[in-house]
Amino acid sequence: MPEQGLPQPRFTVETAKVLAEVAHNRQKDKLKRPYREHVIAVGDALADFDDDIRIAGYLHDIAEDTPMTRQALLDMGVSERAVGIIERVTKRLHDNPDDYQEGIRFIAQDHDAALVKIADNAHNSLPERVKALAEKWPERPPVTRYADARPVLYAAVPEAEIRMILARVNPWLLEELDDRLDEEDDTDYENLSYEDAPQAGREPLAGPVLDEPDEAAEPDGAPKD
Repeated sequence: MPEQGLPQPRFTVETAKVLAEVAHNRQKDKLKRPYREHVIAVGDALADFDDDIRIAGYLHDIAEDTPMTRQALLDMGVSERAVGIIERVTKRLHDNPDDYQEGIRFIAQDHDAALVKIADNAHNSLPERVKALAEKWPERPPVTRYADARPVLYAAVPEAEIRMILARVNPWLLEELDDRLDEEDDTDYENLSYEDAPQAGREPLAGPVLDEPDEAAEPDGAPKD
């Protein structure tokens, strides 16, 4: 605990990045690659947002995969808001940790947590990673559930914010997003008047409710997504 009368240390985005690298230093992902690369990529993808969201991005798995506690984070100077985001995206803290889709719906109830999870999802869905995972688990590739989660997460935030994240971490998903918007657009452009034209910027995207079981169990010892 900080000593009485002394100011609490300021926890910066750069501090979060260093802590993420150290905390996940010895961990590997499903493909046996350094897990710290993933958490750093997620934090970097949120560079257009405020410090609390960026800090939560770098530390989004610290409560899932390390002994770090809520109080330890607060004592280091991490804000209550950033800690709240981290806890919301931490699967083991959910009411039903084994229900991936339910967890996604819970995360999507909070704008800030949805942004962090969109960045997490996008990095997990990079083309070369998708290909490698499909080759490793040809019958039930884990990435299938990531695709199912995206409409739910996208419905929680404005389109412009989705695009900022995807442009930084996984531009290949922008085409998927455009295709989805085209499918949802039922505007009669032939009879559209100036007064009826949509305003700049779109509302959060509508998404389906997911009820299917989890696509694939995590391999033993692998950090959770």
